[in-house]
Amino acid sequence: LFLSTFTLAVSAGAVLLLPFSIISNEILLSFPQNYYIQWLNGSLIHGLWNLASLFSNLCLFVLMPFAFFFLESEGFAGLKKGIRARVLETLVMLILLALLILGIVWVASALIDNDAASMESLYDLWEFYLPYLYSCISLMGCLLLLLCTPVGLSRMFTVMGQLLVKPTILEDLDEQMYIITLEEEAIQRRLNGVSSMVEYQTAELERELEKVKSRKTNLERRKKASAWERNLVYPAVMILLLTETSISVLLVALNILYLLVDETAMPKGSGGPGIGNASLSTFGFVGAALEIILIFYLMVSSVVGFYSLRFFENFTPRKDDTTMTKIIGNCVSILVLSSALPVMSRTLGITRFDLLGDFGRFNWLGNFYIVLSYNLLFAIVTTLCLVRKFTSAVREELLKALGLDKLHLSNNPRDSETKPSANGHQKTL
Repeated sequence: LFLSTFTLAVSAGAVLLLPFSIISNEILLSFPQNYYIQWLNGSLIHGLWNLASLFSNLCLFVLMPFAFFFLESEGFAGLKKGIRARVLETLVMLILLALLILGIVWVASALIDNDAASMESLYDLWEFYLPYLYSCISLMGCLLLLLCTPVGLSRMFTVMGQLLVKPTILEDLDEQMYIITLEEEAIQRRLNGVSSMVEYQTAELERELEKVKSRKTNLERRKKASAWERNLVYPAVMILLLTETSISVLLVALNILYLLVDETAMPKGSGGPGIGNASLSTFGFVGAALEIILIFYLMVSSVVGFYSLRFFENFTPRKDDTTMTKIIGNCVSILVLSSALPVMSRTLGITRFDLLGDFGRFNWLGNFYIVLSYNLLFAIVTTLCLVRKFTSAVREELLKALGLDKLHLSNNPRDSETKPSANGHQKTL
């Protein structure tokens, strides 16, 4: 649990590092001779990037595998059972895993770049092997972000719609409250009349009662909400989400044009003017603040999209119902996403901050075709997800108007939901 907590702390540091660097650069530009900010310099920020990269490597390749193997270990046969035997087995498994990964990377390097220099450099574990291995993990993390972030950007509207109170338009909340109360009382009477011997029927009624109570709680919250919260907060948040998403796609489109015209737009282009010498944004401090907001928005969207994917749905942690193995898996996933976030932000042109430390040594950042393809895929997939999100409701209404809704042409998961009609009966949509 301590190792998982430390890994989450490293993930938070990797996420906050890029915004901190952007803010530091703007502060140094605004107050170049201020005595109280002399401690804030390029050496400090460069050292923080190196530490973040080092601890990310440590958590990813040592601490988290150690935690997983320690949970699964029982000690070698013939040894006295206990913590020492389990630690010994875990260390042996870590050594075997390190040899396996070293062999895989060696074979991959021989297949991709089969020359004496590349094979010779693999002997230098600290200066070449670990950054090379971390480069492969970062590339996988960026591909995972490419899959999760567009889904999360479209999913954010649904999530915020569930958290906020929607405006009451042509709805009678008192009537719906009366109907749901009658439904709850009816289920409670059926539950009291059912014999305790019929367990499956009792369990089904209890599940139905929980759903009704959940709907009643949501209605009570909507009824108690003020007019400002209903009619102002919800539209404002939706407009803000749409604006941030549109700005992200626009910045990616502009970055694609820069890549086609200017070589210095590559993530592994020029070394940059350095910390405190020039603004990273065209619009100065306002542009830097916008970049920071977009970076946090992309991180939240990527996490939401990660847990929205079908493959990772059962991976979602739940209160008092999450195994330690699943916690370790979640920590590793969050670490990979957070470590790849600075690289993705720089690759997509969200920020012009040149990556420092081992983050800027990734070989694939200098490949024009990989970077251009990444930008194109992100822009296309995000646009398709948003178009599908905002046209699904219109498509459903068109199908109903044409009488084609009975053919089940839609894959919308809400098709199987039921909602109460005005006369109290259940009506399937």
